[in-house]
Amino acid sequence: MQALIGTGVALVTPFKEDFSIDTEALKGIVNFSVDGGIEYLVILGTTAENATLSIEEREIVIQTVIEANKGRLPLVLGVGGNDTRKIVEELNTRDFSPFVAILSVSPFYNKPTQEGIYQHFKAVAQASPVPVIIYNVPGRTASNMLPSTVFRLANDCKNIVGIKEAAGDMAQSLQLLKNKPDNFLVISGDDMIALPMVLAGGSGVISVIGQGFPKQFSEMIRLGLNRKVDDAFKLHYLLMDCIDMIFEQGNPAGIKQVFQSLGIADNFVRLPLVTVDESLQNRIAAFVKNIDK
Repeated sequence: MQALIGTGVALVTPFKEDFSIDTEALKGIVNFSVDGGIEYLVILGTTAENATLSIEEREIVIQTVIEANKGRLPLVLGVGGNDTRKIVEELNTRDFSPFVAILSVSPFYNKPTQEGIYQHFKAVAQASPVPVIIYNVPGRTASNMLPSTVFRLANDCKNIVGIKEAAGDMAQSLQLLKNKPDNFLVISGDDMIALPMVLAGGSGVISVIGQGFPKQFSEMIRLGLNRKVDDAFKLHYLLMDCIDMIFEQGNPAGIKQVFQSLGIADNFVRLPLVTVDESLQNRIAAFVKNIDK
């Protein structure tokens, strides 16, 4: 899965003032990411506010990104949830020819055991016609997919090619990197520790901030992959304050404010999310104004 080495970005869904999808802004974000050096695009992840999109709106997002991308970058589709049967049904009925892989989050709210997580992803892998990246994000799912479960899945399901690891636990990430099977991808799902994970043997990142600062962030990851540590950390420290800022009042409210400051898209989010407050708007705007684009 060489296509998934480097920086992928979890695309936002921009909205107009009436909260309808702003397809022109979405096209602009795709082009901004492509032109900035991003390696692949992830559609309908958490950052896309997927939970508030109707089935019809999800299709609009998918087709808009496919059309804007024009085959330039590999595409990954988010296909996850907490009803295994529904996910399997989608995997059996959707045309996956535009995608190199799917990203599938560990079941949320149900709080399955490790065996439940294993059986869920085994069913997903058996149904998926394309490779699967499993996604561990305990802060959103209320359950942590342990390394032992990840290794079980990696060894038993050849269609599971990697994990997006977003537990925010460097010790757990190191366990994954130390003991993973050969060619299994460990992808950071946390922008702040993406570079340390790459330097420890990770394959890259699926990033939020990367779509707002694609040039700097993707170059940082490439430098890390090439072991140019000092140059990579210069870019990490350049972006570090803004990484904190974009998550300070929730995702994707922060990154949407970056796009507002860049003049690429408005900062509207759907309830129950709300836009960042005026203080954070001003701090993000000042950061954007001062960074070398």
